[in-house]
Amino acid sequence: MRMTGNDTSLTRRAVLGGLAGLGLVALLPGRAWAAISASKAESLIGQVVSDINGIINSGASEAVMIKRFEGVFAKYAAVSYIAQSALGVDGRSASAAQKREFTKAFQGYIAQRYGSRFREFQGGRIDVVGTSEGKNVYEVLTQTTLKGKSPFDVIFIVAKRDGKFIDMVVEGISIVKSERKEIGAMLDRRGGDLNKLIADLKAG
Repeated sequence: MRMTGNDTSLTRRAVLGGLAGLGLVALLPGRAWAAISASKAESLIGQVVSDINGIINSGASEAVMIKRFEGVFAKYAAVSYIAQSALGVDGRSASAAQKREFTKAFQGYIAQRYGSRFREFQGGRIDVVGTSEGKNVYEVLTQTTLKGKSPFDVIFIVAKRDGKFIDMVVEGISIVKSERKEIGAMLDRRGGDLNKLIADLKAG
């Protein structure tokens, strides 16, 4: 089933952000590595889903939800790579120190930006449906059901390389594209000054 209307689009956008913040699409090149199994990928997302469901329906304050969400992000995501993916081509000229500081600021930004939306999901849940295999990733299909809304599919992408959750797709919309566009716009508004963007992200 599919949800319709402008309200649906906003809700799905909130879900895309609120549940994600855990990864962005792409794989780093490197030496030979042993791929994780499909069952392990599905188990990983099962745990992510369990943690997120727990946060959504915990009844905790917004501040506590955000803190817990940041913990999930740090636990399951390749945070540094996610941050650099979001920064995109603008990060090519950044120093190592700037990249480190941006990564720290980005983690807090993701937690605040999306974790604060969790109250909209109270009474809902996410369930793992199944897993399919790609060349370098597994796609774990889940179904998201919000209170009073028709359920819809959400695909979690897990890298075979290290079992990290690296993307989430809701009806063709991926976090890597959404966040890269958002961060790029934020940087443009600051005249391309990465240090200023980092400071602003840290300040919330």
